[in-house]
Amino acid sequence: MKEPMNAVMLRNGVEIPQVGLGTWQITDRELMKSIIGNAYECGYRLLDTAAAYSNEIALAKAISSAAIPRNELFLSDKAWNTSRGFSPVQEACRKSLKKLKTDYFDLYLIHWPASKKLHPDWEELNAETWRGMEQLYRDGLVRAIGVCNFKVHHLETLKKTAQVMPFVNQVECHPGMNQQEIVDYCNDNDIKVEASSPLGNGQILSHPQLKEIADSKHKTAAQVCGRWGIQKGFIIIPKTSNVSRLRENIDIFDFALTEEEMSVIDGMPYCGGIGIDSDEVIEFG
Repeated sequence: MKEPMNAVMLRNGVEIPQVGLGTWQITDRELMKSIIGNAYECGYRLLDTAAAYSNEIALAKAISSAAIPRNELFLSDKAWNTSRGFSPVQEACRKSLKKLKTDYFDLYLIHWPASKKLHPDWEELNAETWRGMEQLYRDGLVRAIGVCNFKVHHLETLKKTAQVMPFVNQVECHPGMNQQEIVDYCNDNDIKVEASSPLGNGQILSHPQLKEIADSKHKTAAQVCGRWGIQKGFIIIPKTSNVSRLRENIDIFDFALTEEEMSVIDGMPYCGGIGIDSDEVIEFG
């Protein structure tokens, strides 16, 4: 069994593993059991799920089956759009805690901001949901709180009423989709960027510039993407249901990209993104 990898320290002193496992779209219980057991053996400790993924119970069973001690895991979960508001978000958290059979989450996130396109009271709605998140944090049910898919204007508006700003902002971020404005804002405000879909939608893995760099390092394009994120200081949560890919995605700490290589990757045009815009998306659920 490998030792846990590098960690990033949040501004409240909580340490989060820099590479984690995303579990989006993994709902089959036997598959989940296989993935989690193998991921733990590979060294993964950060597990990312969400109420909307409908796999919290499957994840809990997989953790139990692998006999993984709770204190060796960093569990991250998310509140869905139907749980916005001071009381609803707290109730959602408690339901998820029950499903995952744990007394606390290491990180709890708001999955999507309420957007002004769909909610005339979006500022108040986000503020009230965040107030509920702060209460969860004060009550000790979560060790850290954060958001997902928040743009700069969402964070700036939140700052007007927040007593504790988010520790983490999980956003789609990968080569070909730098999210530079959001990243710069988060860096300036000591909010850690957690890169969801750090490999994009897969198209970037055939990008000639990435393949050239990968070949020179005797690594894969996916590993170059992961290493790029690590050197940016991001937390990354690649998702896979393939055991060999599990090992590949975490095997990125034995090489480094040069400044020139980082610059080449930074300069890649938009490519291979999932591309869901939190200001434009029509909410579901």
